[in-house]
Amino acid sequence: MLVTGDSLKLIEETKNTLRQAFKMKDLGELKFFLGIEFARSNKGILMHQRRYVLELLADLGLGAAKPARALMDYNLKLTSRQFDEHVKHMKSSDDPPTDQRAYQRLIGKFLYLTMTRPDIAFSVQTLSQFLQCPKKSHMEAAVRVVRYVKNQPGLGVLLSRNSEEKISAYCDADWASCPQTRRSVTGYFVKLGNSIVSWKSKKQTTVSRSSAEAEFRSLAVVVAELEWILGLMKEIRSEVTLPVSVFSDVCNANSNKSCLSREDKTHRC
Repeated sequence: MLVTGDSLKLIEETKNTLRQAFKMKDLGELKFFLGIEFARSNKGILMHQRRYVLELLADLGLGAAKPARALMDYNLKLTSRQFDEHVKHMKSSDDPPTDQRAYQRLIGKFLYLTMTRPDIAFSVQTLSQFLQCPKKSHMEAAVRVVRYVKNQPGLGVLLSRNSEEKISAYCDADWASCPQTRRSVTGYFVKLGNSIVSWKSKKQTTVSRSSAEAEFRSLAVVVAELEWILGLMKEIRSEVTLPVSVFSDVCNANSNKSCLSREDKTHRC
């Protein structure tokens, strides 16, 4: 259990109350919790999973592997085996299947690693689509993600000590990026002051007929997330500076319209 607050006196009273009802041990200042490490500095608190990454490298035997600078090849389009057989007329020998359980375990570890690594969210959601019948190319792409995180295993999320109660969000869409369904991918992250508090990369539920439509769908998703965050902030009685700024390149996605200035790309809600 984690106990936190802005009053040390109230924290001590809470722990004393818990001791009267339960047998418990005070482990002191938070440093490690559920695979996540916490490092404090004058800039704030850094959440990272360095130990988790090193254990992942050891399990895969990639301790001596060369780190990768990029997550995935931009031109790489991963497809399922059924898609290859019916559309590309490829034989299974061209891209043989791989160990399904090993692939699923690796993707499961990636999903937990995204708790502190927003930079791998897009690649993880792409690889998560092939859990039922993974191929050799899928496993190679997953191993490349491991080599990428090896480049900076201590990279994480910084919770800034600045107490600015200003919420801002950034969203984008990769139009028709899925070669099988032609659906777009939504990506966004939300910041509270200088701290990132929410992020996601997910395939859209329907096909967008234009890049502008895909961008507006990503806007709808991030606005729904902002509604939830604002409700949470209100529930814990934390003041938020309004309006909330949402940054998107939806204007650039529409070829029939041109943005006259940088402010045109900012939508306030």
